[in-house]
Amino acid sequence: MSKSDGSSEQHILNSENEIAMTKTNNRQAVDKNSLDYVVRSGLAGGVSGSCAKTLIAPLDRIKILFQTSNPHYSKYAGSLVGLYEAAKHIWINDGIRGFFQGHSVTLLRIFPYAAVKFVAYEQIRSILIPSREYESHWRRLASGSLAGLCSVFITYPLDLTRVRLAYVTEHKRVKLRDIVKTIYHEPASEGLTSHLLVPKWFAHWCNFYRGYVPTVLGMIPYAGVSFFAHDLIHDIMKSSLMAPYAVKQLSSQEELERKKLRQKTPLRTWAELVAGGLSGILSQTAAYPLEIIRRRLQVSTLSPRKMYDHKFQSISSIARIIYQEKGWRGFFVGLSIGYIKVTPMVACSFFVYERMKWHLGI
Repeated sequence: MSKSDGSSEQHILNSENEIAMTKTNNRQAVDKNSLDYVVRSGLAGGVSGSCAKTLIAPLDRIKILFQTSNPHYSKYAGSLVGLYEAAKHIWINDGIRGFFQGHSVTLLRIFPYAAVKFVAYEQIRSILIPSREYESHWRRLASGSLAGLCSVFITYPLDLTRVRLAYVTEHKRVKLRDIVKTIYHEPASEGLTSHLLVPKWFAHWCNFYRGYVPTVLGMIPYAGVSFFAHDLIHDIMKSSLMAPYAVKQLSSQEELERKKLRQKTPLRTWAELVAGGLSGILSQTAAYPLEIIRRRLQVSTLSPRKMYDHKFQSISSIARIIYQEKGWRGFFVGLSIGYIKVTPMVACSFFVYERMKWHLGI
């Protein structure tokens, strides 16, 4: 190679470095309280939630059928062999579309749900933990719990509709419009109309929040433990013992950009997936009994049994029924499937969210 050729290559390399440096210098750290940051973090959260839910949609359908004691699938509940048999049943009767029944509503719900959850967490965390001196376990736990409450309030009607769609097993095309009409025209809570004297139409709209109280109660440990465990495991991964193996090695250019944008150092792929998976397992265990009660309340009007009459729809009555049916194990029906489902789901969600934040410069 001639000297002139070597000089040309060096000149091109220097030009590329100058362009990269210019791009870095032009990018500025985004204020966490700005609309720009909210939009970017919301986009990252919505995409991460959609990817995670699509990944585990078949398992989610089976888990709902088990949790709600669907008469066609209750015989399969309680074992991994039953999981296989239930999946085979769905495949034979409904084909691959059966595994994704209600998934369109899931995506309509999960994008705003995940977006609001991650945006709320970032904003609440910045208030409760404005600097490293305020970093504590209870503040992390409170930030996650409050973020979960914000997101579930906004998207709960879509979650109820999704569960109803997943519960139906008749071999015919299920229409979303018909499910919504059915929920609205179900008997409204007598307490709302008689004691609070609210209009009947308002009480019927409240049907879309059936099972909301146990959802809120369950969201406190679920979202709180999820974010708390994820941040805690991140700290462990970035400790002096684990950092050489778990923290992603950045080039000098990437490190310069990271410092300018005030971004956290990202973990390697395996470390991020482990952090998300473990946080999902812990949060699922903490909140699962209340999730069982919530699912039963959501489909209570569809049950042929008299004990599910709308007059008796309360957390304590449903909990008593579950205990009478299967004892304390009844509150953990489908938990093994929950672990199989939640581990890849939360791992995928946190991984996509962290990578999206990195690429979006926040």
